Amino acid sequence: MTTKQLISEIKKKQSFLCIGLDVDLNKIPKHLLKEEYPIFAFNKAIIDATHHLTVAYKPNTAFYEAYGIKGWKALEKTINYLNKNYPEIFTIADAKRGDIGNTSTMYAKAFFEDLGFDSVTVAPYMGKDSVEPFLTFKDKHTILLALTSNKGAFDFQTQLVDGKEIYKKVLETSISWKNSENLMYVVGATKAEYFKEIRKIIPNSFLLVPGVGIQGGNLQDVCKFGLNSNIGLLINSSRGIIYASNEKDFAKTSTQEALKLQQQMKIILTENNI
Repeated sequence: MTTKQLISEIKKKQSFLCIGLDVDLNKIPKHLLKEEYPIFAFNKAIIDATHHLTVAYKPNTAFYEAYGIKGWKALEKTINYLNKNYPEIFTIADAKRGDIGNTSTMYAKAFFEDLGFDSVTVAPYMGKDSVEPFLTFKDKHTILLALTSNKGAFDFQTQLVDGKEIYKKVLETSISWKNSENLMYVVGATKAEYFKEIRKIIPNSFLLVPGVGIQGGNLQDVCKFGLNSNIGLLINSSRGIIYASNEKDFAKTSTQEALKLQQQMKIILTENNI
């Protein structure tokens, strides 16, 4: 999917919501455990109920890898279902990969070619040659970890090196890499006060923003400094939507929670003449 297509979908749905499909078998409705692939059954219900309110889905691969081959099969079934039935939806493999060049190439092939995701999250710690292999794929996006929402982010990401925070060095360096136009960035909603500085470095890039809701991030604060003329934001919500209920009508309750966020986003887009 191209960035232009993503922007078009955001404007059409008046939403820049991304729903995280982080499925824990201990938290899903019990009746689904009777299914051959309970994770996929859960995902399918959530997707069918919320696809009109969201522009992206983001499975965190750890929640699938933890269940072995059957979990990976559920991930495969999920992405295949999305690509077949809702091809207009932007898909994110939240895998946080990143390794030496030839290994990164294989990671990229796995998520972009075999599974068919539109994007994958990547850790930048190993530098240019660990990220550029992901960037060579046409109409695919690499979402670089820049400033994350966890408390441990302050251990390294905001530390000063030669008078500049490390996360700023990551941003500035990454835009010099080959095919950097295919980069997006992860910036946590709990770091809303940093968005103004981030936009000075990458004014036009899309930011994937986790941490709104349960983790304490505020949508209005993020949009105040993070929104750009092409929207430029994907706001992720996982637990607040997919675990809104564990009853048989869980998908209906998830829809209600997704609608609340979409309606807030619609107001923000209207106020910004987008």
